[in-house]
Amino acid sequence: MPKNIKIIGRRAGVYGFCNTFGANLALCHIIQDKAYMDNETNMIEGLLAELGYHKLQMTPLESIMVIAAIGVVATILFYVCKLAVIPLIRNITNRTKFTWDDHLFNDRVTTSICHIIPPTIFYWLLPFAFKQKTATYEILMTLIAVYLVAMFAKLVVAFITSLQIISEEHDNLKNKPLKGVYQMMKIVVVCASVIVAVGIIFDKDPASVLAGLGASAAVLMLVFKDTILGLVAGVQLSANDMLRPGDWIKMEKHGVDGIVFEVSLNTVKVRNWDMTVVTLPPYLLVSDSFQNWRGMWESKGRRIARPLLIDTNSIRFCTEAELDEYLRRGWLTPQRRAAEGGRVVNLAVYRDYIMQYLTANPTVSNDKLMMVRHQEMSGGGLPLQVYCFSVETGLRQYEEVQADVLEHLMAMLPAFGLKMFQRPSGEDVRHATCGIPTQAEDEVCNRVS
Repeated sequence: MPKNIKIIGRRAGVYGFCNTFGANLALCHIIQDKAYMDNETNMIEGLLAELGYHKLQMTPLESIMVIAAIGVVATILFYVCKLAVIPLIRNITNRTKFTWDDHLFNDRVTTSICHIIPPTIFYWLLPFAFKQKTATYEILMTLIAVYLVAMFAKLVVAFITSLQIISEEHDNLKNKPLKGVYQMMKIVVVCASVIVAVGIIFDKDPASVLAGLGASAAVLMLVFKDTILGLVAGVQLSANDMLRPGDWIKMEKHGVDGIVFEVSLNTVKVRNWDMTVVTLPPYLLVSDSFQNWRGMWESKGRRIARPLLIDTNSIRFCTEAELDEYLRRGWLTPQRRAAEGGRVVNLAVYRDYIMQYLTANPTVSNDKLMMVRHQEMSGGGLPLQVYCFSVETGLRQYEEVQADVLEHLMAMLPAFGLKMFQRPSGEDVRHATCGIPTQAEDEVCNRVS
């Protein structure tokens, strides 16, 4: 084992980490630079020699004093970083026009950087406090190495969290479901750190630790099944732009009808319109079908498709006086009157009027499909469907536009001699019955009254 690797990394632990997870890392280059490490070692040994301390001639009291001195140096450097360097960096980032540097050097990242300094100092300088590699020395170096790996993992996780915040504020990335990807990156960092820490503790190469985990791959696949499926589903949802936070989705099969407010590695949370929250696994959105209303918002038009039930008994030909009146008001064109030979149905004039009204209505979109059509009769009058798109897509504004259109059209029915179909109520039966002047029906009317 190279000596320089033992100085920084705990024997095969960190060395194996560099070989397994990439020897091109900056940290690994520093570790494997033997000339650099030898120069640092010779400089420290020369400094101790000038102070009268020789490593092989140290007494236990002198060793304790060296350890205390190392602790003082580590503490001083920690507070220098925390009280001087970090405020300086923060002052620089606050003066820039960008916000990404504020997130990149937030409290979690800077605090993690400061916490890496003390164990690094101890790891470099602690060998000079011991004559030989005793059991105490081995235990202390192992604990420091594990702590250093944990702090480095904490720093990387904090950095990934900063990247997540930056992407959530970026115009092109804020609507992408990337939270699950960042969570998976954190899991990879934590798992790699645990493997390295185990290798340090048991003095094993991380590659051998991974080989041991390979024997239990089936168990790991079972434990992390939802995580793996969630990661794959998250990549598919993001790559195909199927789902974004803020989308309105609907899955009647699972009782989903609301706004997506969180997309993570294992869950997709939807707040329904009744303010209940439904939690779904991401892979369910890939394996099953769902309706996404985002296209409606992006098109800036929301469909209105409501039928007016017309009483078929009120459908008839218009009289000449009515045709003249409709022609005067602009509801009827001379071309239609001439084409029909004077026998124009009042419902046809009413359909023309609806199209004129929708075209002139500023709350109805004119660049989308607009029509008035008959639907199949089902014993409840003739359904006359009004099909158009509102320019308002918000729920409250859309309902107001729809109500205004339908109320106006219903109010205009008598002007064309038409009536709405509705099933008779008790009052209708009473009036119809009481209109018959017979003694039997009078008794019925009195009983109803």
